[in-house]
Amino acid sequence: MSSPAAQNMVLGITYRVLAMACMACLSALVKWTGSRGIPVFEIIFFRNAFAFLPLGLYISRTTGFEVLRTQRPLGHLVRSAVGLTGMVCGFSAVQHLPLTEATALQFASPLFMTALSALILAEPVGRHRWGAVIVGFVGVLIMARPAPGHFNLPGVTLGLLSALGAAGAMVAIRQIANTERGPTIVFYFTLGGTVLGLVGSLIFGWVTPDLATLGLLVLAGLIGGVGQLFLTEALRVAPVGVVAPFDYTQLIWAAGIGLLIWGELPRATTLVGAVIVAGSGVYILHREMRRFRRAD
Repeated sequence: MSSPAAQNMVLGITYRVLAMACMACLSALVKWTGSRGIPVFEIIFFRNAFAFLPLGLYISRTTGFEVLRTQRPLGHLVRSAVGLTGMVCGFSAVQHLPLTEATALQFASPLFMTALSALILAEPVGRHRWGAVIVGFVGVLIMARPAPGHFNLPGVTLGLLSALGAAGAMVAIRQIANTERGPTIVFYFTLGGTVLGLVGSLIFGWVTPDLATLGLLVLAGLIGGVGQLFLTEALRVAPVGVVAPFDYTQLIWAAGIGLLIWGELPRATTLVGAVIVAGSGVYILHREMRRFRRAD
């Protein structure tokens, strides 16, 4: 029989892969509802408002609602502002790019996070990790393929800004994680997204969806919430160094969905660049885990 630790690692990996499947489905729903004329802020409203259903059920069955007490309201505000900026850019990117390419650009997030950790948190970043960052951005250039007639400037820019926002959100989480628990951080981010989506929709225009589109918007919220919970559970049962590399399975899900729904075939440069960026991200994670082990 396998040990409990080994079983937890398998379970953690399973949760992480399921989370990536949910995120790929969410991106597809964002692209689909956007093509039906639903504005980005309205999609963000539904994504977050209906995520409260699985999130509330999870909190009630695990930590209880006392977990919503917070010592760092300003920290949650900063984390939400940065993360939601990334969400706006990410949701916009999938409407400008094929699903696989928009997903692959998200892989630049660990590269940005390394740079931001050095600049904002003053964490030491050695030459190995800086080298991985440089190699990773070469992969980003390969994915973007900045050649005449092939460079989608709005889509690539939004995709990279989304990755930057995700990296900034992770840095902000590091700054409050010593006092705030995972469900607390997720709850206030979801609350911020609901408010932003509603206010943005009222300012920039609300489009009343037809019944089918409304169903897709609600589904986006439910899937987004479930995916977030899978991410939380993966980190609860297994070390981050074990589960984080499986984030890159999102590209496989995105490629399959893009092919089935829109007939999108990933470009060879997208796949080559994604492999380079993913490899750089895994190496950065490996170096970080070594640093934390030495610190212990």
